[in-house]
Amino acid sequence: MSLARKIIMSALAVALVASTPLLWLLDGPGTGQLAGASVQVALAVVALAWTWIRPSGTAAHDRAVGTGRARARDAGMSITGIRRRHGRGGGSATAENTGDATSHGPGSASVTGIDYS
Repeated sequence: MSLARKIIMSALAVALVASTPLLWLLDGPGTGQLAGASVQVALAVVALAWTWIRPSGTAAHDRAVGTGRARARDAGMSITGIRRRHGRGGGSATAENTGDATSHGPGSASVTGIDYS
């Protein structure tokens, strides 16, 4: 999940979670309402903490095994393995026996394994 999306979701969650206990507490709360408000706020804090602690993106395990040959020419790119553009993606990544990646010509590039560019 992107940082902007986390901020928006967190602000929305705080507003929604705070509204119910606040309404209960403004109306002269009873014991049950105080207990309910306390539980709701505690669970909301745990949920918000989990949103910020867990890794961004997917938590999948990317795996490439025995992918074969790839060729690039004239400013092309060949990748045998896994590509995580600009380092995006979460979880682990494994590349084994990914084969030969070759490039020919100016501006071309080859990667065997995992590309984070």
